[in-house]
Amino acid sequence: MNIQKVNELIKEERNLLLKHSLYKKIEKIEDLQKFLEGHVYAVWDFMSLLKALQQKLTCTTTPWFASENPETRYLINEIVLAEESDLAIDGSRLSHFEMYIDAMRDSNANTTMVLNFINEVRNGNSIFEVIEKSELHPNIKSFLNFSFDVIERGKTHEIAAAFTFGREDLIPDMFTEILKNFQINFPETDLSKLIYYFERHIELDADEHGPMAFKMIDYLCGEDEQKWQEVLSISKEALEKRYLLWNAIEEQID
Repeated sequence: MNIQKVNELIKEERNLLLKHSLYKKIEKIEDLQKFLEGHVYAVWDFMSLLKALQQKLTCTTTPWFASENPETRYLINEIVLAEESDLAIDGSRLSHFEMYIDAMRDSNANTTMVLNFINEVRNGNSIFEVIEKSELHPNIKSFLNFSFDVIERGKTHEIAAAFTFGREDLIPDMFTEILKNFQINFPETDLSKLIYYFERHIELDADEHGPMAFKMIDYLCGEDEQKWQEVLSISKEALEKRYLLWNAIEEQID
């Protein structure tokens, strides 16, 4: 198997996601607020997938040793740099999650629930316990559990699959769909920070990070057919979990 074959075999799930009816449901500012309040969990847990890859594919301990593959090392460090300390719209340095929280506040979306959720984890509680005890929609819980299950299993190629096919390769087309109606539906609302966030991801992931992530998968799987099958399985599940996340947000809008 190879990257091209994986892309062919996940095409149905990917297309279903890109044609989801949610995108056309974001018509009022209240709809947008509901979208942001659900989607923010995917913005947050993305960083844990990325950090898991950084731990696996670069050296994050001392004494330092050069990790095995310089190209993959560069990819991960490049993405961490952009995601954790990118240029915000005002020229300051922020993580993309912090940019998203700022955009939520500008849109009068509620950030209390997600920030309280993260504080529970920060205070040392198990991520799985925090998810279970939260009042999140079951589909959002399932989305988060999937990400952290993959991380906990510790198979680098599986984490890379969730990251690449469930996020980096998907985001440019998905965010383009979301952006289509923004200017039409919200002419009176200042969404400059949110539009900047989406456009920044489209630019980075389409032009740089997506193609580099494919090379990472190639490197991690090589000629190992079992690893390729696991990459395919995780990729399909990642897309299915995202579809269910969109269903949850659509329910809350309806």
